[in-house]
Amino acid sequence: MSQLSYTYRGLIAPVLTPFNNNGSLNLDIIPQYATYLAKKGINGILVNGTSGEGMSMSVAERKLITEVWVKAAKSTKQHLMIQIGGAPLPDVIELAKHAENLHVDSILCLPELYFKPTTPQQLTEYLEKIGKAAPSTPLLYYHIPMLTNFNIHMGQFLESIGDKIPSFVGIKFTSANLEEGAQALRANNMKYVIFLGNDQIVNAACALGMDSFILTSINIFPELTLDLLAAGRNGDMLRAKNIQEKLSSAVLVITKHGNWVQTMKTAMSLLTEINVGLPRAPLKSISSDALTTMITDLTNLGYQAKLKHN
Repeated sequence: MSQLSYTYRGLIAPVLTPFNNNGSLNLDIIPQYATYLAKKGINGILVNGTSGEGMSMSVAERKLITEVWVKAAKSTKQHLMIQIGGAPLPDVIELAKHAENLHVDSILCLPELYFKPTTPQQLTEYLEKIGKAAPSTPLLYYHIPMLTNFNIHMGQFLESIGDKIPSFVGIKFTSANLEEGAQALRANNMKYVIFLGNDQIVNAACALGMDSFILTSINIFPELTLDLLAAGRNGDMLRAKNIQEKLSSAVLVITKHGNWVQTMKTAMSLLTEINVGLPRAPLKSISSDALTTMITDLTNLGYQAKLKHN
């Protein structure tokens, strides 16, 4: 089988999973969520990633939310990427087959999280199994060492993978190590797409030639992230630096109050029309004092935070 092609570039929003107060999935808001992002010019969606709390859901729930997003993205004509990893291998294979049967645009996969691979070859062998389960769907590897505690050099990995997985097209690179990111970008004559997953170094990544990003802040600040990408692509590095500083300031006043997901969910409900509800256990919502501080800080930065958190 020849190598699959994969042409999507630009921004992908890793969507937050909406939960009701009792912890059940709030599926009703997803069509509105898709439309909100589409109207803002965001053409790509990632479901069940870190920000989407995919690893806090059952296989049945992950399938269900994927099915609802497939329907919503069909209506809005958005590129749909599904994160299938972070579960036992039989479940990952089941999720890969499920995503392929729904004709999603791409799948993203974490490494095995318990019996971790220790070499590029072992990682390749793991991803080969996923590729065989969904041979017609472009496959990307999800590199997020601060959460997986698994840190094979991505440049070396991409140089070594060869043609072993015909569906393999690239990685999501959630790291601040841009030296490694640049090597990944250049691997195999720039054969692979690299989606940077770090909200605070987009301008620097653009200067290295990166053009694709999966950033949680896209959900909350779509206009700002689009402006930042445009400035970076145009080589207007001073403008990119200024926009990056604005975005980073907002991200810092949000995330200083706790875990990435719980703080971003709070900000999403404060600053947009989409109420994504509470995070799922073991995560908890932030304290009322932290919420008050976040509202004050965001207001001081010029954002119209709702005074009452829904």
